[in-house]
Amino acid sequence: MLEKKLISTSLEPETCVLIGLIQSGQSREMVQEHMDELAFLATTASAHHLRTFVQSLDRPDTRTFVGKGKLEEIKMYVEEHEVDLLIFDDELTPTQLRNIEKEIPEKKVLDRPNLILDIFAQRARTAHAKTQVELAQYQYLLPRLTNMWTHLQKQKGGIGMKGPGEKEIETDRRIIRDRIAHLKKQLQAIDKQMSTQRGNRGALIRVALVGYTNAGKSTLMTLLSKSDVFAEDKLFATLDTTVRKVVLENLPFLLSDTVGFIRKLPHQLIESFKSTLDETRESDLLLHVVDVSHPQFEDHIEVVEATLAEIGSADKPTMIIFNKIDQLIVEPFGPTREDQMNGIRERFERNDCQVLFISAKEKTGLTELRNELFETVKSIHVKRYPYHNFLY
Repeated sequence: MLEKKLISTSLEPETCVLIGLIQSGQSREMVQEHMDELAFLATTASAHHLRTFVQSLDRPDTRTFVGKGKLEEIKMYVEEHEVDLLIFDDELTPTQLRNIEKEIPEKKVLDRPNLILDIFAQRARTAHAKTQVELAQYQYLLPRLTNMWTHLQKQKGGIGMKGPGEKEIETDRRIIRDRIAHLKKQLQAIDKQMSTQRGNRGALIRVALVGYTNAGKSTLMTLLSKSDVFAEDKLFATLDTTVRKVVLENLPFLLSDTVGFIRKLPHQLIESFKSTLDETRESDLLLHVVDVSHPQFEDHIEVVEATLAEIGSADKPTMIIFNKIDQLIVEPFGPTREDQMNGIRERFERNDCQVLFISAKEKTGLTELRNELFETVKSIHVKRYPYHNFLY
């Protein structure tokens, strides 16, 4: 039946090469950062990265993505070093995928969306997350199904004379469509149950942690809620929404930690995880956690803001929390750490957005964060529930 093109979860890690493009309007430095992130994704999926190939083209080649000459170079390396897996940084069309598999047979070919889906599948723990990931996988698989049956020889057809491969494809298409419909019904039932749970939480202000994956949200969640929340130096350590009750100076509120965002996040995942992101949509305040030590942190901010806009949460009051200030690089004769922080504050602070600097790992800046968070939650609470008496 269906063969899923996923990375093996066996003890022996698969070897891989990474392949990307420098397209018109992109710098080599920008693409290198994207490839570094792809390497981190591969490591998270338990694949061993051997080499990176980068090709300069105005736009992806419609047949092979990287062009015939570069694909031949990749083929020679892959065969010489017995590489298991080819991972492309951009989404491949069904035609590109078919042509690449034809040129380099017996090797698995993944693109970034498929790799992310695989990581989500490995890390899903609850029934809700597993259902969401499975739905996204089938939605991704459906238009690419023809590639799954290239090993079957098609008979010369006529009216009523379809080859066995074509029959299998049509059968699998029906199976997948039925499975997608079933999963959607399952999610609707789970979403209804979770919506009821959210409605039963009483008149408490809701605060949601958002941010690029691996920015430190779960570590901050642990510090603020004083409870153990899984955190790891890998991408997508958190898939399921975690909600904790936090009390600051007798003022209670709910704090939620959601899945991290990433560039080129598969559309199918955003659709499937919209219910999980309801905690973000229904929140009263967003804590946008940013890894300020990352050289592309401004690009990360743009990715998160674009995703928030896509799920309808762009207009919410926000506190941008620049994490990992202890890792800010201070060059000789360059701006001091304080000067760097002041420059960042000037660029991002505005009326509807506060800016704070912390190091969750070193536990610096947390007192100021707690004080600002208390005042902000208090002001929201007083406006919404003027007759509720808390000992502020």
